[in-house]
Amino acid sequence: MEEAPVNRPSRPVRVLASVLAAGPLLAAGACSDADGASDTVSISPVPEGSGTAPAAERSPDASPTPALTRAGAKAALITSADLEGDWTQANDAASWRDRLLLGKVDIAAFRKAKAAAADCQKLLDGLYSDSLLGRTPGASALTGFTDPQARLLYQVGDYGQDSLTKSLDWFRTLPQKCDQFTATGSDGGKRTVQVVAAPVPTAGDDRAGLTVTVKGTADGQPATLTTDVAALRVGAAGATVSNGGLSGADRTSTEAAVRAGAQRLKDVLAGKTPAPNPSEFD
Repeated sequence: MEEAPVNRPSRPVRVLASVLAAGPLLAAGACSDADGASDTVSISPVPEGSGTAPAAERSPDASPTPALTRAGAKAALITSADLEGDWTQANDAASWRDRLLLGKVDIAAFRKAKAAAADCQKLLDGLYSDSLLGRTPGASALTGFTDPQARLLYQVGDYGQDSLTKSLDWFRTLPQKCDQFTATGSDGGKRTVQVVAAPVPTAGDDRAGLTVTVKGTADGQPATLTTDVAALRVGAAGATVSNGGLSGADRTSTEAAVRAGAQRLKDVLAGKTPAPNPSEFD
């Protein structure tokens, strides 16, 4: 049974502006290490002057799973027309950050479950750096959208089927391993993180979903960041959707992004040009 979209109560505008000024909802294209350094990941552009439709390429050994090309990754990205609500495409999605997602998990609180603590840290780091499916060895692309109270980040890439299967299996363990835990920010502030399973529309070959809630402070005021996270696989290619903000996560838009994204990725891998209008997917 699909859950009703989350009603997003209003929050003080000043708090929202403060958190997002420090960096938008999710990072894309960089991963912070313990020393605060970051590695930039380049996003593969569409080759200019190409007169052919962006499609998949088969490997020399005629593998049954097509590989995603650079142009295909770009074509597989969703558009604002695919989403429900008043979403506007952003130009700076690759630089998005949210400091509420930066924190060190309190390992001592896990007692004997040290491996679970490592998984929870991996989740936080993956959300911050938009690397929940790992680093893609093949083509990838991303895009982002904003509405008055939230941000939605969508990324697609050629990760490899085995890697994606393992990542999605890992996703499904997180509500049990990371049900609730505490993390400490660089400012010493404590964040309470809750992770629950979230429904995902039947789309693609495999999929998994989470809702992650982080409670902390921003600009000295209490703040709660709620993020819907969905991941899907089509062949050896995968996509992630991260959607939310300080006023909650609109699940309707998350589900629309999953459906449209899976269909666009399927079309590209079949050598087709995705339909420009989401109604044409039906």
